[in-house]
Amino acid sequence: MGSDFNGSSASFVKIPAIKFTQLFINGGFVDSVSGKTFETIDPRTGEVITRVAEGDKEDVDLAVKAARAAFDHGTWPRLPGAGRGRIMMKFADLIDQHVEELATLDTIDAGKLFSFGKTRDIPKVAEMVRYYAGAADKIHGEVLKMSRNLQAYTMLEPIGVVGLIVPWNFPSTLLFAKVSPALAAGCTMVIKPAEQTPLSALYFAYLAKLAGVPDGVFNVITGFGKTAGAATSHHMGIDKVSFTGSTEVGREVMQAAAKSNLKQVSLELGGKSPLVIFEDADINMAADLALLGVLYNKGEICVASSRIYVQEGIYDEFVKKLQEKAKDWVVGDPFDPNVHQGPQVDKKQFDKILTYIEHGKNEGATLLTGGKPLGNKGYYIEPTIFTDVKDDMLIAQDEIFGPVMALMRFKTIEEAIQRANNTRYGLAAGIITKDLNVANTVSRSIRAGIIWINCYFAFDRDCPYGGYKMSGFGREFGMQGLYEYLHTKSVVTPIYNSPWL
Repeated sequence: MGSDFNGSSASFVKIPAIKFTQLFINGGFVDSVSGKTFETIDPRTGEVITRVAEGDKEDVDLAVKAARAAFDHGTWPRLPGAGRGRIMMKFADLIDQHVEELATLDTIDAGKLFSFGKTRDIPKVAEMVRYYAGAADKIHGEVLKMSRNLQAYTMLEPIGVVGLIVPWNFPSTLLFAKVSPALAAGCTMVIKPAEQTPLSALYFAYLAKLAGVPDGVFNVITGFGKTAGAATSHHMGIDKVSFTGSTEVGREVMQAAAKSNLKQVSLELGGKSPLVIFEDADINMAADLALLGVLYNKGEICVASSRIYVQEGIYDEFVKKLQEKAKDWVVGDPFDPNVHQGPQVDKKQFDKILTYIEHGKNEGATLLTGGKPLGNKGYYIEPTIFTDVKDDMLIAQDEIFGPVMALMRFKTIEEAIQRANNTRYGLAAGIITKDLNVANTVSRSIRAGIIWINCYFAFDRDCPYGGYKMSGFGREFGMQGLYEYLHTKSVVTPIYNSPWL
């Protein structure tokens, strides 16, 4: 297993000065009402990057007031869709022009690989904005054929002021999975980025202003979940909350919505996704996908394939291949282009993962590789693979959100389906087989929102994504992602002496 802890990021990229650390409300950067700030930490070193304004209920109130005025009286929801689309296209161009700086912010805040941020995450954000910009002038209702002397049609109208609560693992991608369709629909928004990763959201606010997004449409409140996040979920002036994060906090968001104004809620929550590998699989490809599925983004991804089921005929050979490949996985400075895995996002997540690794050992699973922290500073953990895992072990049941794989064997298709579904989650699943009938049967039998066959992490802005069961509800990406920010209004009038109903 490779590692690189000697290189300084200075040798790979020049880290720019942090430009934006205040809240963004009504088109301008402002201090929090309380004047409080909090530290944002570099997970590569555990050191402070900068201090950021700590928003609270009073700041959320100000942001909602600005967003409500922009929605009720402003130009954004009243522009023709093509007008919103033009501004969004300019926004996308500005994102493209600032790729390196945005990728750098997500690397120093979240420990994400800089090479991926620069070539994938941030360019895909710009593509997402363009995708929904193209949809902004295609929001159409329909004419209804009624059963009696009535004429009716439907209109799709923006929901209003939306609260967007974003996690730390993909701070830019998941922000714009919400922002892009909300802007296209004509909504105004209050954004609460994760406290671990506030910096890129503030930079995007600056670019939104440059692009011509009207004041009050795009507001960012940095702060903590229990204060700023809770204030957003409870706020009587917010019409919908879209939350991505843990199932535990998702429950709190729903309770807050119910206790306040019954605002609409969409939730994209935890996962414990199975990858089912059948005996006819290409073992080399299967090992690559299994490793990627649990180690990509250091395992901090809700669709991680953290439960690997391998049919018994190839199990031993698969384990051997996996062990070989794990040795070549390089952990180190995320600015180093040769590194595959950077540090976990913060000390809390680092400690949580290590605790689960101890649970795995204590419950009797066999530690095949890894299991230890790496280096003497920062939050690095070795890629960790457990074999001899039982379905009732904590490492097979709980979402760990780290580079920890639980490996299990199975005999029959029926057993694989039953065990894949033996989870409270239902976000994603993977199937590796050359048999079309097996692929069809298993993909239709697993209760999850997205199934990948002979691939993994095959996301696309055209393809809706979301959960079953305790992985939440609502969809992001695709046109379904746009409809999450629209109300359907029906308009009915009587018709008289018409030759046709």
